[in-house]
Amino acid sequence: MVAVLLLVSYAGPYVSARTLPFLSPINLTVPILVFVNTLFFVYWILRRKKQLFVSLTILVLGYFVMESFYKFNSSEELVDKEDLSIMSFNVRGFNKYDWFDDPNIGNEIIEFIENEAPDIVCFQEHSRIWYKQLSMYPYRSETPYSTGQTVQSIFSKYPVINKGSLDFPNTVNNCIYADILYKKDTVRIYNIHLQSLRVIPTVEAVTTESSDRLYKRLTKSFTKQQEQAQIFLNHVKEENSYKKIVCGDFNNNQYSNVYHSIKGDMIDTFFEKGKGFGRTYDFMSYPLRIDFILVDKDFEVKTHKNYDVKLSDHYPVMSSIRLKTQ
Repeated sequence: MVAVLLLVSYAGPYVSARTLPFLSPINLTVPILVFVNTLFFVYWILRRKKQLFVSLTILVLGYFVMESFYKFNSSEELVDKEDLSIMSFNVRGFNKYDWFDDPNIGNEIIEFIENEAPDIVCFQEHSRIWYKQLSMYPYRSETPYSTGQTVQSIFSKYPVINKGSLDFPNTVNNCIYADILYKKDTVRIYNIHLQSLRVIPTVEAVTTESSDRLYKRLTKSFTKQQEQAQIFLNHVKEENSYKKIVCGDFNNNQYSNVYHSIKGDMIDTFFEKGKGFGRTYDFMSYPLRIDFILVDKDFEVKTHKNYDVKLSDHYPVMSSIRLKTQ
């Protein structure tokens, strides 16, 4: 059963959730399926059973067709002061709804940003009232007031010459963009927050909800993400001629069709320079990576860092990149 499930998951990046909605929930469990299949492989070896070839074949096939969820990079690149550093962080409204029993979370987030000092920071679920504490960034773009959606924002040390919003329909989620002047060039930054799954990350919450209800809610969210990804892709095709960087909370992992569609031929900075599991979301200690920084091939990725700071239900990620010489 687990061998078949892992095999089926290999189709996930290439098949839309609107076509086969059951694939998306399966793809969220790929790390678990790999781990369990590995245990079976070891078990069959110890028992000297021919089933070991089933497990081995499935695992080897996955190695060639799927991206790894664990990176062994150990080399440290020197960062030049001229490199562009960019951070993506879902700050959960700076804790304005008291998700954490700590009234100082907002100030701690500001202090964290000041210490890391990225050139550009993309916030998902931002709170507008904190912009004055981010005065080190003279330029910004935010979700328009008129949309009524959760606030995405882009703060920049470089001039913003154009900005806009994609206004995802019938949702609180959204995508914004900002065109930034950098080294006599224009770079477009997209900040995406795709449809939330609305799953409370506790064992009790997950196990007490009926599986049928949970499945319907998840597949509905995945289908919505697919629609939003297409809006983004249409916008890129029709309106963007600049080098681009895509940051955001996709609410889906790297084995999903949503991620695969948005990424296209772009570079995932984690796969290039990250290490470990790259976990970005706090879900019962499960290594879930749903926050990404993607860059065009015009950039060389110098560093990628996943932070282990408990300031939100998400963990921030940051990358340093360099424009390739023509």
